[in-house]
Amino acid sequence: MKRITSIFASLLLAAGALSAQELTNFAFWGQKPVVSPEIQNDSVTFRLKADYATVVKLSGSWMPNPWGGTIDMTRGENNVWEVTIPLPEPEIYTYNFVADGVSVNDPQNVMVQRDGSRYLSMFLVDGERTENYKPAEQRGTVSHPWYDSQILGINRRLTVYTPYGYEANPKAKYPVLYLLHGAGGDEEAWSSMGRTAQILDNLIAKGLAKPMIVVMPNGNPNQQAAQTFGLPTTEYDWRDPANRNLYVQSLVEEIVPFIEKNYRVVAKKSHRAIAGLSMGGGHTIAATGMYPNVFDYICPLSMGARKSDELTAQLQGIKKAGYKLYWLACGNTDFLFDQANELDAALTENGLEHTYYVSEGGHVWANWRLYLNTFAPLLFK
Repeated sequence: MKRITSIFASLLLAAGALSAQELTNFAFWGQKPVVSPEIQNDSVTFRLKADYATVVKLSGSWMPNPWGGTIDMTRGENNVWEVTIPLPEPEIYTYNFVADGVSVNDPQNVMVQRDGSRYLSMFLVDGERTENYKPAEQRGTVSHPWYDSQILGINRRLTVYTPYGYEANPKAKYPVLYLLHGAGGDEEAWSSMGRTAQILDNLIAKGLAKPMIVVMPNGNPNQQAAQTFGLPTTEYDWRDPANRNLYVQSLVEEIVPFIEKNYRVVAKKSHRAIAGLSMGGGHTIAATGMYPNVFDYICPLSMGARKSDELTAQLQGIKKAGYKLYWLACGNTDFLFDQANELDAALTENGLEHTYYVSEGGHVWANWRLYLNTFAPLLFK
C-alpha cells in the first residue's frame, strides 16, 4: 500500500512539473499548432495568435521602407492573424509583428538575430546568394575568450572563429582575419547578423577559401562585452582627441598579440587581414594607416574617407610598406557612398592598386554578408 501511495505521489509531482513548463510549446488535443513563417514554393505566410488584438500588421526588412512600412494581417479562426506575401529574393530577412501598435517578435519562430539591443525574428530564402549562409556539414568552433586591455583599462570579450579541424590538428597554424563591426554592434554582431561561421565553413569546405581564424572584437571602447551581459560601461568621450584612436591602438597592440600568444597562428604580416563595416571600416582605415606594417589584406566596407593631407600620408605609408590586397566595397544607395567614392579616388591618385566593389542597395547586412562571402576567398592566396 505504501508503495502504491509513493508511486501515486510521484505521478502527481510529475504532473505538477509538466504543468509548470512552457505549455505553449506543446500542441494539445484538438488544437491546431500555429506555423510561422511557412514558406511555400513562391510565397511565405506569417501567423500570430493574438486573442485580444484589434489590429495586427507585419513589418519586414524586404519592404521598401523596412523601418516603418507595414502590411495588414487578417484575423482568422481561433484569433490567428495571417498574411501571405510573394517569396522575396534569396537572402536572410528579419521581421516583426505590430499588434495594436506594439512591436512583437514571432513566438513560433526560434530563428532570431540580435542587432545591438534588438532581437529580430528571421528567415532564410534559399538560392545561390544564400547557399553559404546555411550550416555546412563540417563546422568550425565559435568561442568567446576574454583579454585584459591595459590601454582601455578593462577586461574585454572577443568572439573567435576557428575552422573545422583546428582542434584535431595541433601542429597546424593559420592566418587570421580581424573582422570589425559597425556602430551599435558588438563582438557578436558578425556571428549573429553576418553569418561569419556559416560563410567560412562553406567556403573552406568547398576549397574556395583558405582555412583561417576570424577574430571579432568589441569595437565599443567603453564596453567590456555585449549589452546582454549587463556589465557596467566606462566613461569614454570619443570627441576627445586623446581618445580618438585608443580602440585602434588596443586592437593592434593588445588583441593581435593576445591572439598570436593563445592561438596557433602564423604571426606574420602576410598572414593577417583586417576588414570592417561602417564604423569598423573606419577602424580598418585607421589601423592600417597608423600601423602599415601589420596587415597585408585590407578591406574597408561601407565606409570611405575624405581627402586630406593625413589620408595621403597614411596611404603613402601603406604603399611603402607593401600589401597584397586592398578591397573596398559599398552599396550604390549607401549614405556613405560618396565617401567611399572619395577613398577610391584617393587610392587611385596615390598609386595604390585596389578593387572597388560596388553593389546594389544600402547600409544593410544583406550587403555585408555578400562582401564577406566575396572577399574571403581572396585572402591569404
